[in-house]
Formats: sequence, C-alpha cells, structure tokens
Amino acid sequence: MSARAGLVIVNTGDGKGKTTAALGAAMRAAGHGRRVLMLQFIKGEWESGEHDAVHKLEPRVQIRRVGKGFLDPATGPTKEDMSGAREGLEQAAGALSEGTCELVILDEIINAVNYGLLSVEEVVEAVRSRRPGVDVILTGRDAPAQIIEMADTVTEFKEVKHPFTEGVKARKGIEF
Repeated sequence: MSARAGLVIVNTGDGKGKTTAALGAAMRAAGHGRRVLMLQFIKGEWESGEHDAVHKLEPRVQIRRVGKGFLDPATGPTKEDMSGAREGLEQAAGALSEGTCELVILDEIINAVNYGLLSVEEVVEAVRSRRPGVDVILTGRDAPAQIIEMADTVTEFKEVKHPFTEGVKARKGIEF
C-alpha cells in the first residue's frame, strides 16, 4: 500500500494508553500542519485533560464526543446509545470521505462495535470509503478480525499491572 492511500492504524488490547497514543499521533500530525479530527465514541461528559489541551490546538485539531457516553452493562445499550453511535458514524464517514482532515481518529469505535451499537461491516465500509491520503486511527479493546485485516498497523496494548485492580480510582491528569 502506498502512503498516498492513507494508513489504517488500530490501537487495541486491554492495556492503558490506546487513546493517549492516538492523541500523540494527533499532536505529531498537527506539528506538521495537518488537520486532525478525533471523534470519541463511548466517552463520558466529564472534564478531561485531553479536551482542555486539544482546545488550545484548534482549529488545527478538533475533538468531539459522539454518543451518550459510557454504557451500563447490566441494562445494555439503549435507543439513545444506538442513535448516538449512528450519528457519530455518520460524522466519521463524512469526515473520512470529504478529506477536510488528513487524520481522523475514531476513539473507542471498536468498543461501540463490540457493544452492538455499530456493525463491524459498516465501520469497515466507512474506513475503506475514505478519500485518498486520509489516515485513520481506530481505538478500543478486542478489535474484530475484519478490522485487524483491514489495518496497515495494529498495536496491542497489554495490561501487565494497573492500580485499578487494587481499588485505586482514576486520577486527573493520568487516566482522564
């Protein structure tokens, strides 16, 4: 595959750092004058350092939350969850096909697929339909085989040790 076609990069696995790595790529791209859009699927509305930092890089880098936020595994996805994910995928497909951004990050979209909010086929179709030269990063745990097969680069983040397992809560500036 030529670099002109644009690369598909997947950050997956149960370890910490998938979104942070994607944000690092966004910073690198912005430093080279590229426009970046990050759409965050399945993220809550709480204050996060990444949103505050990215707003300082506008208009070169934009970040948007799409969908309702975290899902309750006990109740499963609601109609609101489904429609929010659908709206996010429409925004993603538009950004990928328009080519107004050279890098599009679909943060936690793999989790949206795994929760049944989106089908893997429609996500793959949106990515494959992108304009030449548009790079895309998809993040989330347990990437399906179809997404891995489509990707040029796949990195698996593996948890070896994490303070959550000992009851330590997420910390501002580290986990959010």
